[in-house]
Amino acid sequence: MKTLLFVLIFFCTLSFNSISLKGQVNGNINPALLNTKWQAEWISYPGISLKDYGVFHFRKNFELKKRPENFVIHVSGDNRYRLYVNGIEVAIGPARADLNHWKFETIDIASYLNEGKNTLAAVVWNFAEYAPLAQISNKTAFIVQGNTTNEMIVNTNSTWLVFKNDGYTKPTKKPLRTVVGQGESLNLAHYPHGWEQTYFKDTHWLSPKLLGQGIPYGKFGDWEWMLAARDIPFMEHKLQRLSTIRKTENIPADQKFLKGESPIRIAANQKAKLLIDQAFLTTAYPELIVSGGKDAIITLGYAEALTDSKGIKGNRNEIKEKSVDSDYIDTFIVDGSSKTHLKTLWFRTFRYLEISIETKSEPLLLSDLFAYFTAYPFKENAYFKSSDASLQKIWDTGWCTARLCAGETYFDCPYYEQLQYIGDTRIQSLISLYVSGDDRLMRNAITQFQYSMLPIGLTQSRYPAHQPQVIPPFSLYWIDMVHDYWMHRNDVTFVKQQFNGIRNVLSWYEGQIAQNGILGPSDWWNFIDWSFQPWDNQYPVGGSPKGILKGNSAILTLQYAYALQLAAQLFEQNGYPEQANSYVKKSQLLLEKTRQLCWNQQKELLADTPEQNSYSQHANIMAVLTGMFSEKEEKQVMSKILHNQELTECTLYYKFYLFRAMDKAGFGDDYLQQLGPWKKMIDLGLTTFAETPEPTRSDCHAWSASPNYDFLALVCGIKPASPGFKTVLISPQLGSLSFAEGKVPHPDGDILVSLKKQGKNGLSANINLPGKLTGSLVWKGKTVPINSGKQTIVIQPDTH
Repeated sequence: MKTLLFVLIFFCTLSFNSISLKGQVNGNINPALLNTKWQAEWISYPGISLKDYGVFHFRKNFELKKRPENFVIHVSGDNRYRLYVNGIEVAIGPARADLNHWKFETIDIASYLNEGKNTLAAVVWNFAEYAPLAQISNKTAFIVQGNTTNEMIVNTNSTWLVFKNDGYTKPTKKPLRTVVGQGESLNLAHYPHGWEQTYFKDTHWLSPKLLGQGIPYGKFGDWEWMLAARDIPFMEHKLQRLSTIRKTENIPADQKFLKGESPIRIAANQKAKLLIDQAFLTTAYPELIVSGGKDAIITLGYAEALTDSKGIKGNRNEIKEKSVDSDYIDTFIVDGSSKTHLKTLWFRTFRYLEISIETKSEPLLLSDLFAYFTAYPFKENAYFKSSDASLQKIWDTGWCTARLCAGETYFDCPYYEQLQYIGDTRIQSLISLYVSGDDRLMRNAITQFQYSMLPIGLTQSRYPAHQPQVIPPFSLYWIDMVHDYWMHRNDVTFVKQQFNGIRNVLSWYEGQIAQNGILGPSDWWNFIDWSFQPWDNQYPVGGSPKGILKGNSAILTLQYAYALQLAAQLFEQNGYPEQANSYVKKSQLLLEKTRQLCWNQQKELLADTPEQNSYSQHANIMAVLTGMFSEKEEKQVMSKILHNQELTECTLYYKFYLFRAMDKAGFGDDYLQQLGPWKKMIDLGLTTFAETPEPTRSDCHAWSASPNYDFLALVCGIKPASPGFKTVLISPQLGSLSFAEGKVPHPDGDILVSLKKQGKNGLSANINLPGKLTGSLVWKGKTVPINSGKQTIVIQPDTH
């Protein structure tokens, strides 16, 4: 039954009907718009502070003598906008960035236009101090620029009209989860129904305030928003029916309601509740259609999981004596209109959706409830199959986790933060490359972290974000991430654009080296892993090991050495040998000093600090990854990492680095034995992987999806053997599996492997390499060259 439920869950995630926004296609950009001021002006609402909370509607009526074949426009807004053409929603934006690289969307709206009268309309909102932390903002504004003279009839200027929607009100107090923004509160008595339609009467609307022409990136000395073309695709936008009604209060509802087949009538002066279980976590725009019920109050509350009276989640499928404990709610006061669509401006993350209703003097009719799934449009172009059926569940759950943690940027988690952190993003990017093959969001992330760099030489830990945060080790991970991209994509120009940033980060770290030769006291927040100290509002020590505040952390020193090693490879092979040699020498010296101060010969382990009173998997993992040990020592230390119970253990996040160390030390065959925490999450009813083992804050955290990378890169052993993935190394580590198959998208096509054990240490491998790709198969110490195309390689089993 459990297996059937799991299959049903993932079938549901894949089977909703597509009604994507057809206007969201990139068009050609007139080069002049990237080099000179736009004729269009930023427009806003007159007579108010443009920094304050507000929701605004903009309209432009225009005539066309005939329907055009193409009608390309460029659109942006601050904070956010939704664009409509003749009442049809065609775009959502802008893609999140900062004021120095403010994104505009390019879309062709010709298919929505008519001969004669047309209306272009947009809702623009500014949530001010209640905006998501990832939302950078200047002030309320909107702009549309026609691509050529044919489209400039719709340029934003004084011919547009604007309306302030006073139906939206800001909350009386900040919700607890302000990181993702506020819930919305809308009184529909003040809502301009039909405002986006051509027939709407807008005689009472105002002429907009003009704020100045649009300015393209890098062409003028001053700006409010420096406009740059969006460089990622539009988000997926698909209809998603909701799954199951689990509980009701004072509502005679059945499951047909969720199919749009059986409306629910709620009597006047009634309080009622409806608990919906989507059966899987989703990121979506919920939409409820109602009629009548003037002045009724409808509240939508969202939860990843229900909790009991002690705040414990337990099995996510169970609801008995549990409730939706959500301070993140949307409230609608309806005006009695017929077939009103109640929907939110921003998407929501939920498995459980609770609808609370309080009617007044009129009954209320609920006609339908559904949602529009949204996420970055990654496609699952890879697969992994094996003799262990339980691994397929991990693969599916991991991919759902990765999907929900990717939007206009990568998210650490979709429910609590929606922030792009470097530590999470490095892992997410590798999953994206291996499962989808789409590298655009990875490029976007690398670039944005470069944009975030502070004058001191460090990147910010998360970006975009309107509140700076510095986690110095994350700046090192950014270097690692650039190296990852270089190994997987032949794009030297882009990689070299990051070199100044790499120099800045490593230069800052060089200044932190103490007289004893390893890193001294560390400022900022030096997060390593949640297996260390808990969060502390007084000192930045949450997740930080010993040796941070007073200095001499072996872990941090070795992470610096590791980044130096990867940077040396980047610089050596891209025209900077002297810089590379300098980094190699610095790394070697750091390794020597760290071993001299922190190695405990009796324990045969590296301590966290020279005091040698604490030991962790983390320090020894980094020692393995940096090549501190001989081959014999490396295996001895790796065995202790896996089996010594006295070591501080990695959480789900840092196990990614544990698995890299296992791979390097030749312990990849032990990898499958490490998957217990992931199997336990599935047994607890999670449909995505959590931030940490129980008890966990987030039920969906990107860094925990690492098995989707490991199954292909470690178990199937598919890795680039040279920069740009110009050659491939296939070094399977099947462990207890009798066979495994995998497909990995490569820039030249798909890499396909089918691996089957033969007797003792034998292997039969069917391999198909795309294009002219060549490489090597390594199995149990034996190396066999691989050619492009299909081939079967048999390594005979041992006979003794």
